[in-house]
This record gives sequence, structure tokens and C-alpha cells, in this order.
Amino acid sequence: ACFRLLCSLLIPALFLSGILCVCLVVLLWGIRLWIQQRKKQSTSAGTDGKQPLLVAFFHPYCNAGGGGERVLWCAIRTLQKKYRNVTCVVYTGDKDATGEEIVEGAFRRFNIKLPHPVKFVFLEKRYLVEASLYPHFTLLGQSLGSVFLGWEALLKCVPDIYIDSMGYAFTLPLFKYLGGCHVGCYVHYPTISTDMLSIVRNQDTKFNNAAFITNNPLLSKIKLIYYYFFAFMYGLVGSCSDVIMVNSSWTLNHILSLWRAGARTSVVYPPCDVQTFLDIPLEEKKSTTEYSIVSVSQFRPEKDHPLQIRAFAKLLKEKRLGQQPSLKLILIGGCRNQQDKEHVDNLKHLCAELGVGNDVTFRINIPFEELKRHLAEATIGLHTMWNEHFGIGVVECMAAGTIILAHNSGGPKLDIVVPYEGHITGFLAENEDNYAETMAYILSLSPEKRLEIRENARRSVHRFSDQHFEETFLLSVDPLFK
Repeated sequence: ACFRLLCSLLIPALFLSGILCVCLVVLLWGIRLWIQQRKKQSTSAGTDGKQPLLVAFFHPYCNAGGGGERVLWCAIRTLQKKYRNVTCVVYTGDKDATGEEIVEGAFRRFNIKLPHPVKFVFLEKRYLVEASLYPHFTLLGQSLGSVFLGWEALLKCVPDIYIDSMGYAFTLPLFKYLGGCHVGCYVHYPTISTDMLSIVRNQDTKFNNAAFITNNPLLSKIKLIYYYFFAFMYGLVGSCSDVIMVNSSWTLNHILSLWRAGARTSVVYPPCDVQTFLDIPLEEKKSTTEYSIVSVSQFRPEKDHPLQIRAFAKLLKEKRLGQQPSLKLILIGGCRNQQDKEHVDNLKHLCAELGVGNDVTFRINIPFEELKRHLAEATIGLHTMWNEHFGIGVVECMAAGTIILAHNSGGPKLDIVVPYEGHITGFLAENEDNYAETMAYILSLSPEKRLEIRENARRSVHRFSDQHFEETFLLSVDPLFK
């Protein structure tokens, strides 16, 4: 009797589920046809009578001025040089600037001049991907927010080829299955990584794993389940991509583990304007009254500027014991929003607390020429982000002739600050003491020895040039154009 009851309930349930699935498929197919119809109505033929191929880049913060933006503008310039019948579109939420101002900003900050105009599609709902909107379940909130933002983008412009160039993988199935687009992505940093899973599993306190969670076994277990669920979903949406480009060996390992699409995945090192920095003459002064230590990275918590300031304060304290040249720390970076500006204010307070306020200079959203001048004058280039996905700032420092001191993890460890033809190209460190000791060691080297390390570093950075990026990028995106 019990079995008959189960059967009598199960069969209608299965039947109802089947009907709902069919209705959902029909609905999605109808939406796809409707979107395709909108696309036909909105496209117009070019001057040669042919419809241009629309290649859209999803980059809500295209005016931010960071390394990811440099990849975006180089990618657009590369496609414009290669394909004549291509119109490049950028989905952006930077409504406070005009398209002309954004393009001018790319030239001013990165020295990148585009051969042809770019079409900008301005999005109203960028606030949906702001981390501040989701104090809890931030990863899931931002990812779901990106779907709504992607939907707005799709309704405003339906491209032929869609490339997510900012890490919003949850938009990929939207454009592929509803938009009918060929889709690709350039992954700077996996939204979730196996490292993040291990941090929660081991109950380590980091900037993305608060102490109140690590101190509570139950909360740690709940967060771990949430992370595993999110990692599964992230792998599912990421595997929809027809072409997957990653920026380093570190990112490659994580994406292969999560997305399991090895045949479609390739490493495309980000374009670093090494030639411009290589033009700076290498001259080691025999004596100097002042050494500058320069950091180049956006003012975001994960870049760990406090570690730089604390290590510098420790170095300064030790150096003042003897008659040494004066030292200054110059922190150069971009601020994207009010949150970043507040972060800078907190860093300035830290400098004051440690008594180094007069020795630390902040240079925010500076033009390219000023960046180049600071790097030309610097002795040490500083980088402190744990598991940096790549590290364009690290490459720029090496090309400019500073001696790099980077974090012993991620891209700098695996791809950049590695021996070149058997010779040392820079230094790696992990904590405050390591950084202070290594900076003291670099400053104690003879001018000749420092020059030798700088020359080795310069020879090694040709692997990260604009030209090398163009070649590997075109090779990777080629399947999207077939």
C-alpha cells in the first residue's frame, strides 16, 4: 500500500517536472529568438555593404586605470589592426565619463592609441556588482548581480562575439545560450580558487576570511560548504566559454582545476609596455643622498599596502641607527571608487601611527609620464600581494630598471621573478621581517652588483611585451572568428 502511494505521488511529480522543464526550454528558446530578432533590427550595413562583426568586451570598470584595463585596450587595438570588418564594443558602467574621455584616458595612462573608434554601451546597473552591496555572501551576490548587469548589456547590444575581460564568468552562459554569441574570456584572477578553499578549510584568518568565522568551527563549516557550492557553479558557467585565456601559470592551474576545459584554455601573458620602460637609461650612481622605493598597484585591500608600510617603517628604524642615505617610499596606484579612497585614508593614518608620514608619498591616478619618471629614479620596486595572479607592476618595475622585491607566491614567483639564463632577476619575500631585511640587503649591494641584477631583469621581460601579447591573443581568439 505504501509502495502504491509512493508511485501514485511520484508519477504525477515526474510528469509535472517534465512539463515544467519543457516550458522552461520553450521559454528560453523564445527569449533567444526574440533577442536575435532585436539584433537583426538594430544592425546596419557598413560602408562596403557588409554588416560589421560586433565584438563586445564586458568591462564595467574600463576607466579604472589598472592592469586589467591595459589588457582590454591592447586587445581592442590588436583586433582593430588585424580585422577590418570588426566593430569593437565595450560594456561599461563608467557613466561619469564620455567615450572620448575614456579613450583619451587609455592613451594618457597606458600610452595606447586605438586605430579606430570604439562603441561604448553605458550600463545603469553597475552597482549590482559592487562588493559593498553584499556584506555577506559577497561572491554569490556579485556573481548574481553580474547576471542582471549582463542582461542589461545584452538587451542594449547583441554582439556576434562576446569576451568577458573582467572576470564575470556568470555572464558567459547568458550571452552564449540566449544571445547566440561565440563567447570567450580573459581570466585575470579566478573568482574562487583552490587556495581560498584551503584557507577556509584550515581556518586561516585573511582579508577575505574574517576572524569571527575562523574562531567558530560551525561558521567555518558553513562557509566551506558555501565555497564548495560556489566553486561548482563557477566551474559550470566557466566551462561554457568557447575560448579561455588566462594571464599566468598560477591562474592556469586554478582554472584547469575548476573549469576542466584544458583543450580550450591557454596562457596569454598580459601586455606590459616594456619597450617604453626599456628606453629609460640604466645608470647606477656611485653615490646618492636619497634612495626611493616605489610600489605600483591599485589601492585595494588584497594588494596589502600595510605590509609595505610596516616593512618600510622597520627598515627606516634600522637605517637611522647609522649614517645612511635618506629613504622614501612612493605608493603609486589607481582609485576606482569611494571605497578605494577610504582605503588610502586608512593607509595614511597607518603611516602617521608608525611615524613615517613624512617619508611616504601617495601618488593616485597619475599620468603615464609621471609613473615612468618615478620608476626611472627608484632603486627598489616593491610588491606585496599574496598570490598575485600575474603582476604587471612587477614587470614594469623590472623593465624600468628597479630591483624588484615581490611576494613569494602567485605570478611573480612562478612566471616573472625567476632566473633568466641562470642569472638572478630580483628578490622574493613573505613577511614584514623578510621585506625589511631584503630591502636592507639590496641597498647594501655595490652599484655594480645592483646594475648586474637590473640588466638580467631587463633581458627577461621581453616575454611580456605588447608584441608577444598580440601574437598569443590573436592565436587564442582565432576560433571565435570561424
